[in-house]
Amino acid sequence: MTPQADSGLDTESKLILQPIGVIRTPYKNPGDAPRQGRFSDAVCILELWPEFVPGLKDVDKASHLVVLYWCHRSERNKLQTRTPYGETTRGVFATRSPSRPNPIALCVAELLEVNGCRLKVHGLDALDGSPLLDLKPYSPGIDAIPDAWVDLPGEVNKK
Repeated sequence: MTPQADSGLDTESKLILQPIGVIRTPYKNPGDAPRQGRFSDAVCILELWPEFVPGLKDVDKASHLVVLYWCHRSERNKLQTRTPYGETTRGVFATRSPSRPNPIALCVAELLEVNGCRLKVHGLDALDGSPLLDLKPYSPGIDAIPDAWVDLPGEVNKK
């Protein structure tokens, strides 16, 4: 049985995602954004649509949030790319490139302030106007894996 048959999906299936808001950042063009959100000093705004504001209850109980967003200006037809750290071509699933079939990005951002539908955060690499898909509290006990490694050029935590 193929993975598609097992999931009930095929290569023509579509999933529908509903953004919960928009991200406001100083990064207007891809070259303006940092390679990773952690390397940014910019303060950004996560602006939720009014119907999702009730979902923010107790969000301020977390110092950091996992921010999932859509890289709306990325190429979606690339399966291989060169990283900025070397000449080797790699599969997009072995990189953190925003150019990929489903350009969903993830950043862990520090939550600075909650003001109604607007969250002020630090540590994003999203372009201004990026659709906000989801928020989750970052949990060091669940999300941090002390023994994790990646053996690719330019990675911060290598083997």
